[in-house]
Amino acid sequence: MDAFSTAIRVASHEQHTEAETSTFMSDLLGGRLGVDAYARYTEQLWFVYRALEDGAGSLRDDPVAGPFIRPELMRLAEIERDLAHLRGPGWREGLRALPATEAYAARVAQCAATWPGGYVAHHYTRYLGDLSGGQIIRDKAERTWGFARKGDGVRFYVFADIANPAAFKRSYRELLDAIAADDLEKQRIIEECKRAFEYNGAVFRELGREFPLSA
Repeated sequence: MDAFSTAIRVASHEQHTEAETSTFMSDLLGGRLGVDAYARYTEQLWFVYRALEDGAGSLRDDPVAGPFIRPELMRLAEIERDLAHLRGPGWREGLRALPATEAYAARVAQCAATWPGGYVAHHYTRYLGDLSGGQIIRDKAERTWGFARKGDGVRFYVFADIANPAAFKRSYRELLDAIAADDLEKQRIIEECKRAFEYNGAVFRELGREFPLSA
């Protein structure tokens, strides 16, 4: 059998591409949407990462999920700094989850509470994606809306405590390869990864409907 980290990447490739090439993301990264659309997207991230990071505490000692819980990955505080910059000090009052975001965050919370392997699937799709493709978004956001480089507004994408992202990603993949799971469980984790990308895609579709480009 292929290394698990390879199997998981290959299996979710199609959904990954779909999520990355969504109309909303293409419009956002193409500079065709205003900063309000970027702020709205950042709000949706808040709900997903709250579910991920609220769930992290109880899984720290779990044999399956525990090794993946790394403080240097945590994003919620950075998202909150970005939202305060984007929306002002009262950002919490305007916070609204899209229906797709609610479903996504609920699934993450459910996995955190009942299925460590499923939690790892969501952890992998989010954090490893942020370390990789997230850097493209940061660069575009800085140039499109004039945020300070790695400053307020894009802190979500800045992993200040990870000096060498390439080495970190390697060590993360090694953790995946060593995961305490049999082949059947690994297959279930791969399926949950695919589902995570589908949740992501649904959020992008709803954002796209909220921010249609005027013809």
